[in-house]
Amino acid sequence: QVQLVESGGGLAQAGGSLRLSCAASGRTFSANVMGWFRQAPGKEREFVAAMHRSSSRSSYADSVKGRFTISRDNAKNTVYLQMNSLKAEDTAVYYCAVRARAVFPNSAYDRREAYDYWGKGTQVTVSS
Repeated sequence: QVQLVESGGGLAQAGGSLRLSCAASGRTFSANVMGWFRQAPGKEREFVAAMHRSSSRSSYADSVKGRFTISRDNAKNTVYLQMNSLKAEDTAVYYCAVRARAVFPNSAYDRREAYDYWGKGTQVTVSS
């Protein structure tokens, strides 16, 4: 089992920045890919960013490329999502996720079904 706890959400002005954190505990050696998803009310949960634990290979949704950056601190078993140039449409609950199954380097892991463990989410609200 892997436990995930998100933090760092809150209120921001359009054009501002926030940094989300996701702290992993339990069987952290099984966290082969860590990802971020988001979900607005009445909408499907959508992919934001992902990173392979060993290679640091990253992928991003087109809607956040050039604005968001995923990173990690292995000593703290923590993954981050730095969000810059925030837009009102970034408003959502942001979820951290982990894939424990075997991984393939060329895969983007941008689908919800690719992940095995989920955090409870943190709210991000961006005002225009």
